[in-house]
Amino acid sequence: MNDSVLQVQEESGVLTLHLNRPQKRNALNGLLIQSLSDALGEAKDRESVRVILLRGAGSDFCAGADLAELEGMLDKTPEASLADARRLGALFLAMRKHPKPILAAVHGRALAGGCGLASACDLVLAREDSEFGYPEVFLGFVPAMVMAILRRKLTEGRAFDLVATGKRISAQEGLAMGLVNRVYSAAEFESMVQAFASDLVSRPPSALSLTKALLYEQGDLSMAEGIERGARVNVQARQTDACREGVREFLEGKRRGGR
Repeated sequence: MNDSVLQVQEESGVLTLHLNRPQKRNALNGLLIQSLSDALGEAKDRESVRVILLRGAGSDFCAGADLAELEGMLDKTPEASLADARRLGALFLAMRKHPKPILAAVHGRALAGGCGLASACDLVLAREDSEFGYPEVFLGFVPAMVMAILRRKLTEGRAFDLVATGKRISAQEGLAMGLVNRVYSAAEFESMVQAFASDLVSRPPSALSLTKALLYEQGDLSMAEGIERGARVNVQARQTDACREGVREFLEGKRRGGR
């Protein structure tokens, strides 16, 4: 798959999805959102794909929604606007429910819907000179769909600070508040992103998939329900070949005098 707005490449277990609208700073339009949704859907059951890496072509990761396309929606009926908004919401939900880990490799700017796209990924790897922010408030707009994710990733105070002030923050500030997981220097960014993705590829896919699903389910469960769900996932994990082989290899290593 190699759409004009999305370039897709698979290598050594990593499926890289390159937002490819550099002339528009990779702004999200309907075609790009649909292309991302299609690519993620195709990757769900592909055993060769272990990790998904989301990137942006050109100088920025993603500058947000395509405002020219948004302007065309302003005079549409509320029903048409709702259907349009739900497409981005459905993409965020598909990312959350996807069985494979999804990484965002952010360089340049990740703003508004672009910051939302990065936040919807499981992990955010940022170049030290990248910027994040939700400036929708300056346009009288709201970062609406991503709010459910932000509320889970950050404290209420930090989330409200970001969306109410619309301020841009550095990669290091994002790391401090939990929006970003790793920050790499510009010189090391490419090699470190690939190394991080390759390291995840080496993990048993069944363990990663179960871990991701269980973690995100916890937000909707009580403590007792979460523990019960954890017990059931524990049983599922024990029944996988990866777990059985991992336990046997560890014990055999100890018996041979290993760690």
